[in-house]
Amino acid sequence: MNCIIIDDDASARLIIRQLCKQTKLKVKEEFSSAIDAIKYLNSNSIEVIFLDIHMPTFSGFDFIKTLKISPQIILTTSDKTFALEAFEYDSVVDYLLKPIKLERFLKTTAKLCKTSTNKNVNESLIVENKDFIFVHVDKRLVKIDVPEILLIEAKGDYIKIKTAKKNYIVHSTLKKIEEKLPLQMFMRIHRSYIINTSKIIDIEDNTVLIEKHVVPISRSHKSKLMEKLNLL
Repeated sequence: MNCIIIDDDASARLIIRQLCKQTKLKVKEEFSSAIDAIKYLNSNSIEVIFLDIHMPTFSGFDFIKTLKISPQIILTTSDKTFALEAFEYDSVVDYLLKPIKLERFLKTTAKLCKTSTNKNVNESLIVENKDFIFVHVDKRLVKIDVPEILLIEAKGDYIKIKTAKKNYIVHSTLKKIEEKLPLQMFMRIHRSYIINTSKIIDIEDNTVLIEKHVVPISRSHKSKLMEKLNLL
């Protein structure tokens, strides 16, 4: 896979270039300026971009917004605070914190390979390669493993993410988080609920039991749920 590196720090670019040599990624160019990278992309096709968030005059997020057709993007930064915002962009595959370690870098490249394969089949499956999400909780950025989520409930301007161990209240909407969840595992069954279908214990009338939680199913979603389940 071809890639470019965009970072105003020369040492950071060198580290990423050296890490790429440990993988099948081929660095075509590197840029200290996002503006120069945009000019390059206007006439060159690239599959992956390693993009620093903090750059003078033109941030990484500003750069992403200029792209009409975006390659896969790996954000690189020493700042943890932008992880939640980062995954609002469909093109962002991962968020690497500096200093970048080889083991973590290899996990990222594994995601790139899976995402690239699925992208050729169905663009909507890209998010299924993300096995975690970051959410803002009480001014902290919390990582939640996606398979551990039981259900998500809408609460006005907030959502409640329920796992077996803990619940999280997050300022967001069901629509936004639904876009970040793997379609094969999660399904909206009510205007106020998304469930992890692998956690269903039983279904009775118009309710679903997810561990100890009884969740209502709307009529419009029940038939879709029944089609999705592996019924005998």
